Amino acid sequence: MTYRRPVTRLLILAALLLAAAVYAYESLHARPAMAWQGVPTAMEWRALTWTRVLRNDAFLVGWSDLRGNPLWVKYRLTPIPADAPRLRRPERFSRDWRALNPVDHGDYSGSGYDRGHLAPNYAISRLYGAAAQQQTFLMTNITPQTRALNQKLWQRLEEVEIDFFAPRHEKLWVIAGPVFDKNIERLSGTPRVEVPDAFFKIYAAPGRGDAPPRLLAFVVPQAVHGNEPLDRFVTSVDHVEELTGFDFFPEMDPALQARLEAAVEPSAWRLEEVARRPGRY
Repeated sequence: MTYRRPVTRLLILAALLLAAAVYAYESLHARPAMAWQGVPTAMEWRALTWTRVLRNDAFLVGWSDLRGNPLWVKYRLTPIPADAPRLRRPERFSRDWRALNPVDHGDYSGSGYDRGHLAPNYAISRLYGAAAQQQTFLMTNITPQTRALNQKLWQRLEEVEIDFFAPRHEKLWVIAGPVFDKNIERLSGTPRVEVPDAFFKIYAAPGRGDAPPRLLAFVVPQAVHGNEPLDRFVTSVDHVEELTGFDFFPEMDPALQARLEAAVEPSAWRLEEVARRPGRY
């Protein structure tokens, strides 16, 4: 008995040290490498903005067990290589074992809402491969979207970012997520998933050579027809942060952050050239 107690204590100590090492690696190395200018952070602690950061091969997720939604995803795009394979789209979405709120594929069935990707299937699959594509079909990357939004306008934004923005800027960071108002609506099939009222996207071009960093932000309501010009939904990053309660670039120089996040400059991105571009499907 006296022999077993020290062994048990050593095992507990070893487990604690291992957990601390994993947390330090995630917080100090792995996650920062996947988040230009910092991992998005709630500006003040509130239950509705509390997230657990989940790291996948090609994107980070700020997952809310309370809302059954990713409150943000962050990923990096580059131009698609000419020889990048086109992978078959998976048929089903998968439960993420890391989620304390066990949202499943069937929870959306019959709800009237699509299972909307935040980190996109097409771009991630072409750039990062099959394993990363499968991770975009985890339910921790999925949020309720109306059909017109998901299959039309949101898809058009995804197309513009990979076909137009990424080739122009060579490296493009994208943050996307839901916007909620005070009136809580949940999926008809389950109380575990809250339905957003709108969605945001933020594009960040870090700049190269003499080109300065640039930001471009959108807020798109659920109730779109899908064929509206994209520039109708342009706003400032400051406005998105006000709506969501997140600081999306917490490590950016404060003076630069104040200037970039207040700006609304779609012309710097030549958005007018693609604002009325039809969708792929």
